[in-house]
Amino acid sequence: MSKEKWYVAGLNFTCTQCGNCCSGPPGRVWVTKEEQRKIAEFIGHEDGKLTSKHVRRVGLKHSLTEKEGGDCIFLKREDGKAMCSIYPVRPLQCRTWPFWGDVLRTPDSWNATATTCPGMNTGQRYDFVQIETRRTQKKW
Repeated sequence: MSKEKWYVAGLNFTCTQCGNCCSGPPGRVWVTKEEQRKIAEFIGHEDGKLTSKHVRRVGLKHSLTEKEGGDCIFLKREDGKAMCSIYPVRPLQCRTWPFWGDVLRTPDSWNATATTCPGMNTGQRYDFVQIETRRTQKKW
């Protein structure tokens, strides 16, 4: 018998452009070769390659780099808002926020994350199918 997910009734989330999900302590934003190519072309690298300014190798994978202070290399701040400068081609990891397995594990993990993300528990309602689609998404 399968266990019912605690968020079966849905969850609310609307991005407030605070930038908290794109900043903070060092972390990893995993990018595939295809995502790297799309990002590179979007920022004008006709050869489809990112430089070490934008991406770093971590083991056998690649992650976006961070600026001093912890902001993602592609996070831009102006007029009190934080915006992704590669939003149309942002990596899958970014596209699925905040519907990540670790965040959705328990109501406590969701609410703990919501203490740093003012868009959680407000705004647009996502039903169970929408949440699960994002949580389990493997490609964009």
